[in-house]
Amino acid sequence: MSKGRFQGVLIPVPTPFTASFKPDAKRFIEFCKWTLNQGAHGLAIFGTTSEGNSMSFSQRCELLDQLIGAGVPAAKLMPGAGACSLDEAVKMTQKATAAGCGGVLLLPPFYYKIANDDGIFRFVSEVVQQVGSTDLRVYLYHIPPMAILPFGIELVGRLIKAYPETIVGIKDSSGDWSNTETLLREYPDFDVFPGSEIFLLQGLRAGSSGCITATGSVNPSGLREVFDKWQTAEADDLQARASEIRKTIQNYPMIAAVKTMIAHFHEDPVWATVAPPLLPLDDDVASALLSDLSSIKFEMVKP
Repeated sequence: MSKGRFQGVLIPVPTPFTASFKPDAKRFIEFCKWTLNQGAHGLAIFGTTSEGNSMSFSQRCELLDQLIGAGVPAAKLMPGAGACSLDEAVKMTQKATAAGCGGVLLLPPFYYKIANDDGIFRFVSEVVQQVGSTDLRVYLYHIPPMAILPFGIELVGRLIKAYPETIVGIKDSSGDWSNTETLLREYPDFDVFPGSEIFLLQGLRAGSSGCITATGSVNPSGLREVFDKWQTAEADDLQARASEIRKTIQNYPMIAAVKTMIAHFHEDPVWATVAPPLLPLDDDVASALLSDLSSIKFEMVKP
């Protein structure tokens, strides 16, 4: 874990949408504040769970301004800056850095699947150089199930070597512990965040910096407790409970399931809305999810 950088439990906060699929700033701000109050160390906004790539650049910028303007500390924010367009990735990274955000979460340019390590390196290098700020901290976003294009082990090493003060961490959403373990072993001063709380305790014991996980948005206090007590006798039981909740939710379409849970437990049906091309859970599936959660005695804290 590196001093002065993100560590702990970071939550990819879902984005509430209006009936016309515009971001609902009021609900977003309220939920971000609730999440921090529940123990999250930071917020990884505008990523996959936030449906960041279903929002325009201007929508993300406006939401970021409103969130910071409402008193959420910019230093606790890790906005997603990924885009297929170099210009958009640069502008979003510039925006977040100028606003004082603690870092950005950067996807590989994911449309052209023919891109290789050299092409991805070139893209990230251009983002870093065009932003040109010593305040910039980039966390790579390795999510091959979605992006297909990877931040492979060797490419990560090249980027660290080229920009050691800027490329400081990675969210590993491969779901492959061996990949996470290799990153931790090969780059011990690099901040590695597993993309699932299933690996939270295992990662901390191996030297990870915490986790950045979609389902943290419905169990932030539980994950914070694992992080705070990972060196105690309680750690394995706390981790087992966190994993039980995660495994129950991931049997369903993740983003729609998380939003269904927020809508139900926070008694606000607007939260169930997802932006196209995603679809909400149909009534039968939503009922099955809630039944499964009831069977493991899951409750979500109300705001």
